[in-house]
Amino acid sequence: MSAFEQHSLQPSPGAWDPAWIARGERRGQRFELPAGVSSVTFDQARLVDVDFSGMRFAEFTVHGSEFEECDFTGVVFERLSMATTCRQGTWDGVGWPQSVFRGCVFRRTRFPLSTFFGNVRFERCTFDRSRLRDQTDTFEAEFVDCVFLGRVRNMNFRGRTTQHQAALGRDRNDFTGNDFTGAELDYVAFHHIDLQAQRWPGLPGYALLDRISARVAAVLPLLERWPDTRHRKEARFSLEFLADTALAQNDDQALVSPLDMGRKLPPALREELFEAFRRTSSDTAPD
Repeated sequence: MSAFEQHSLQPSPGAWDPAWIARGERRGQRFELPAGVSSVTFDQARLVDVDFSGMRFAEFTVHGSEFEECDFTGVVFERLSMATTCRQGTWDGVGWPQSVFRGCVFRRTRFPLSTFFGNVRFERCTFDRSRLRDQTDTFEAEFVDCVFLGRVRNMNFRGRTTQHQAALGRDRNDFTGNDFTGAELDYVAFHHIDLQAQRWPGLPGYALLDRISARVAAVLPLLERWPDTRHRKEARFSLEFLADTALAQNDDQALVSPLDMGRKLPPALREELFEAFRRTSSDTAPD
């Protein structure tokens, strides 16, 4: 039986649901939807070396499926659920199958704001200048050996699951071996993640540091030398916020840049404070 014959693409049985249902296995082909259809649900499907490049989806929903070596270059997702809890109807809260994207390429892919990632695992995937921004619903998402290139903005990565542990079968998310050396991180937060198990930008503007609380306490007196009250207030607020989040999220460690010293500070003051901040104790990782 050919790979195409193992794969089915049919309209949803519910008249209220415009998405077509994809099941079975497909290999080495271009994915196509019927004319006039732009919504699809992958239900326990397996797709290997399938080309989605340049497609636009009104809705793209995944349930218990695998995508391996698939190309999502230039894809536009208007609504995206990477790993839903159920095929249709209301979730019973008992089981939540994981969907897996392995070795897939997301190059200039347009993720919608606040994508529902769900119980999804990304292994060896490349996110190359994808529109990864304003993504907060990553509570159950796992990332292993992935590469991030270009700007990543307003993104939260989480090492602990906050709920549904019984359905997930775990209380932690794998997050290791990810390469951020070619990424520009802007308001990116790492919650309960081993920062030393990732690769970080080797630029002078970033440093993986330990003892954040002690560093903040050491540099706060330096602010009293600054003549401008607004600058002192901005730096103090930013440093105290950095200390609180590092202690709460990652055992008093953080990936720090000059912007963490205060985004509204003049660049010269940011750099001065950042260098003082770095010198207060040893780094947890080399530059």
